[in-house]
Amino acid sequence: MSKAQHGGVSRRGFLGLAGAAIAAPALAACNVSGNSGANKAGGGGALKFWDMPWGTPAYNDLGKKIITDYTGSTKATYQIIQWNGFYQTFSSAIASKTGPAVSSGAGFQAFQFADQGQIAYADNFIESLKKDGTYDDFLPGVLDTMKTDKGYAGVPWQTDVRPFWYNKALLDQAGVSVPTSWDELLAAGKALKKVGVSGFATGAGAGNNLGAHTMVAMMVNNGGGMFDPDGKPDCVTDANIQAMTFVRELANEGIIDSGAVSYTADNLDAQWKNKKAGIGIHTPGLAARAGTTGKDLHVMDPLKSSSGTVAGLFFVNNLMMYTNTPSQEASEAFLKYYLGQIHTYWQSPVGVAVPVLKSIAKADYYAKDPNQVAIVDKWMPVCKTYAAKKTQSFAALAAVDGGQPLAQFAQAMLQGKTDPKAALTTLQQGLESIVKR
Repeated sequence: MSKAQHGGVSRRGFLGLAGAAIAAPALAACNVSGNSGANKAGGGGALKFWDMPWGTPAYNDLGKKIITDYTGSTKATYQIIQWNGFYQTFSSAIASKTGPAVSSGAGFQAFQFADQGQIAYADNFIESLKKDGTYDDFLPGVLDTMKTDKGYAGVPWQTDVRPFWYNKALLDQAGVSVPTSWDELLAAGKALKKVGVSGFATGAGAGNNLGAHTMVAMMVNNGGGMFDPDGKPDCVTDANIQAMTFVRELANEGIIDSGAVSYTADNLDAQWKNKKAGIGIHTPGLAARAGTTGKDLHVMDPLKSSSGTVAGLFFVNNLMMYTNTPSQEASEAFLKYYLGQIHTYWQSPVGVAVPVLKSIAKADYYAKDPNQVAIVDKWMPVCKTYAAKKTQSFAALAAVDGGQPLAQFAQAMLQGKTDPKAALTTLQQGLESIVKR
């Protein structure tokens, strides 16, 4: 699970799940339920679909039913892979040819296994979507995040966005309007501080990646990012220095809670629940995680940065096909069926994150929540991935997301004592040790 904050390789998307039942319990010991991995995916056997616990327990129950109902010429089986130790589970199974033919998984997983020659690129499948009209159902830009120089590494099915949220009751108490720019965010933060509330709620404690996500989101918001268009680390830029100078100002003004550097996911949840957080970047499921306070929480429009740019951060979770399969045709037939059934996850609902299909985003069962509509309509069109300013994702992003350099950078910035250029230089050096391109 994500807890937003999963150490190790990214299990992107899990924290943002809507639904209080998934409010970040501790990771269970790795266990595999469902069908045994004893039978190889290849050799004409059943097509194996591996899935993760993406929502409430009902999510996997529904997933199993979807696969049980599949009537393709090749039988499909369903297997649940727990987040704890998931990468090792996939890696060892793929190495022994007992892995899946199709799976969900971490946001950067497809790029990692593609580099190892284990992913079946989805170009032919994407072409089939163009022919049947499904291609046009994808929200703008999400399919492009799967492109690599060799082809599409996967097919998006949900996204995990990092929007700004605000507590309307607390803003009213402080006598300020909802910010539309960084300057207004600073002013609102000062007013919220006077009533004992954080105006930039986040956390970078053990297992909490939201602090790191927030730092990257602010850089991207200002037209920056961690990489250049060629995918090389490029942290020490004017845009990034300006963004982190603003974050340092928030910290020094006391707008960022002094305890944020050590806040775990549970600590940060408590801030929102206990009405100590007025504004902050969080996941799509924040309102559901905040208990009764959730009724006062609303998604803010993307902010105009100091440089006048508007942008946000998101992670795209995808479905991937592997080279070890009964047949590529069988994998593509199954994936076409499965993609046509994913709307039931939101229709139920079982706590999954933001959809990538317009037909789901516009459906009554989803559109009844104005916060989710705001994320789709306002944030999705301006969001970029960790790869920014490069348009394509790549395998090393998983190590970047789960690595120490970014976590330590976030902790340094939240304390407000580090020179932004110096902190970005240290981050640059750390990323260079991870990203060897």
